Amino acid sequence: MSADRYPGRVNRRYVLPLALVLPILVIVVVAFNVRAPYVALGPGPVFDTLGEIEGTPVVALDGIEADETEGSLYMTTVGVTDNLTLAQTVTAWLSGRYGVAPREQVYPPDRSKDEVQAVDQAQFAQSERSAELAALHYLDLPVTLRIAEVGQDAPASGVLEAGDRIIAVGGEAMRTAGQVQRAVGEVAPGESVDITVVRGEAEESFDVPVGPRPGDPDKGFLGIATEEVPEVPFEVTFNLADIGGPSAGLMFSLAVVDKLSPGLLNGGLTVAGTGTIDSDGIVGPIGGITHKLTAASEDGATVFLVPAGNCAEASSGAPEGVQLVKVDTLDSAIDALEAVTDGREAPACS
Repeated sequence: MSADRYPGRVNRRYVLPLALVLPILVIVVVAFNVRAPYVALGPGPVFDTLGEIEGTPVVALDGIEADETEGSLYMTTVGVTDNLTLAQTVTAWLSGRYGVAPREQVYPPDRSKDEVQAVDQAQFAQSERSAELAALHYLDLPVTLRIAEVGQDAPASGVLEAGDRIIAVGGEAMRTAGQVQRAVGEVAPGESVDITVVRGEAEESFDVPVGPRPGDPDKGFLGIATEEVPEVPFEVTFNLADIGGPSAGLMFSLAVVDKLSPGLLNGGLTVAGTGTIDSDGIVGPIGGITHKLTAASEDGATVFLVPAGNCAEASSGAPEGVQLVKVDTLDSAIDALEAVTDGREAPACS
């Protein structure tokens, strides 16, 4: 019998293999070409705030000689990979090194990617300002606290003026904008509070009416914008570009303190960390702590400063050989580093 006389019998040999191969090919094509609505989060680059980047100090002091430093104070970041294919999403998820999150958590659908990056960069710039102020306050260097603006219909309108330097609220000395907000917030709306300012060259006290805070009507509100202005004969410059978010604040502040004070803040060790900071020196929690720990460990860090609010998560994924030190303020971070370098017990995440 020739095959030509029974063509159907020959063709059936290929039906089952083709039926299996074609769906697989379709799946492969889709997996490697269709974009998934996810991003991959993983260890990002680390930057030594005591070091240099492209020959320029990451934290530069102009107008004063910086104290000698050793070791490292690493700020850590989270890497975000966007535009993932389905195959890349699954690979990242299976790797154990990366986390996968819905894209809308990082890039909200009501904002463009450029808008998100602009917000991140604004937060980063604010973290730089707060880091400098927190360091200056810690070192007891002069910072002027003044009123930048008084709202037109604000409770304090007609009493306080832009340019007034705030000395005290309710008889308590004020050094930071946060202190003013908290002190006024404790005054019941409808009452008044005594505020001492320097206007021109004269110190004056005013009985200022307090209104309800927008969004939190049980707390007091003056309707003023305050600002803190360093009054030092030098300038602090931060030289990192293309970094976003507020989580570098603590490590920037530690670098400023180390460069403006004698001795080695880190004892010459390779220390890493993260955390937001405000001008009061209060350290706040951040996202992606486990990825930051991985990045720090891979760059040789042996100590990691963890915001108290991140301790539980950090403890669950701490790399071997990295000591987790719990911090909640700039003061506590410096005290903890002193304990570590002296061989004493430091507050630990547990």
